[in-house]
Amino acid sequence: MFMLILAAGFGALYLFFRRRDRRMLRNGVFLVGALGCGLLGILEIFSRVVPGFGLVSLALVLLLPASVVVLCWFLIANGITMLRREGRRLGNMLSLLAGLAIPILPVVAVLLVGTANPYLVTLAVLLFLLTGYVSVAFVIFLSYALAYGRMTHREHPAALVVLGSRLIGGQVPPLLRARLDRALEVYQDTEPKPLLIPSGGQGPDESRAEGAAMAEYLREQGVPAQDVIAETEAVSTAQNLRFAQQIQDDAGRSGALLAVTNNYHVLRAALLARKAGLRAEVTGSKTARYYVPSAFLREFIAVMRGHLFLHAVLFLPFLAFAGLVLMAALAQG
Repeated sequence: MFMLILAAGFGALYLFFRRRDRRMLRNGVFLVGALGCGLLGILEIFSRVVPGFGLVSLALVLLLPASVVVLCWFLIANGITMLRREGRRLGNMLSLLAGLAIPILPVVAVLLVGTANPYLVTLAVLLFLLTGYVSVAFVIFLSYALAYGRMTHREHPAALVVLGSRLIGGQVPPLLRARLDRALEVYQDTEPKPLLIPSGGQGPDESRAEGAAMAEYLREQGVPAQDVIAETEAVSTAQNLRFAQQIQDDAGRSGALLAVTNNYHVLRAALLARKAGLRAEVTGSKTARYYVPSAFLREFIAVMRGHLFLHAVLFLPFLAFAGLVLMAALAQG
């Protein structure tokens, strides 16, 4: 019963803070807390009232190693697909590296403990704690990214900014086309018609600015020229949002700004919009399935890097625990 009460408390916090601002990662903490405690509470009740249910719970626990093996296989296979289709860049290798790291890390930890060296044993403990912390952080990020991506925008947008991505041969590739098509859907369903702001500068390997190519695509789809203003200087998501807001203000289009990107990118874009103090929500377009695992891992790493100090502070208790383990090991030695 205690776990269900705790789940209700987390659920209330989730609803309160989501209503206050949907673009906060702490909402994901409360969401995962509510779901996790709720599940444990339900399992506890079933184990008490359903004869033999404890054996079912035990069987589920015993299946965890098998599920980890399946996860590793999936990540490795996906990583190979990414390398074959998208090229050999570090960002395309993330799912492959994750799939290899998951089985290797426990082996490394066991070997370190087997040395009986207090410093190496402490390193194994620290490695275990760090892996657990990062895993929980990823579950929180992924859960809320999926939840936020399913939310509908609350206001009719006065402007739509389509976040840019790399051109191929100076043309709009499928990944970017999905964003533009999603923006066209919103544009066609909105009255009065919002301003469309395709945003993206020219990269070193691109023959023209992303914003210019995107604007050309939108006009080819029948959008009137007066409803499209290209932004061609931004080199990051934060600049996409900030420069688009300036264009919207200069055009006299007062009201909400809606950013359009791929589904894996919606949460980080929303976090950046909130950080910049913009009145902007984010909606996502579909992405090729093979691309999603590496893309979510890349987004997670970017969010972690953006909050390094916070995560360092949150990890201090675990670091202190590892220090106590080292002191105890040295005392016994």
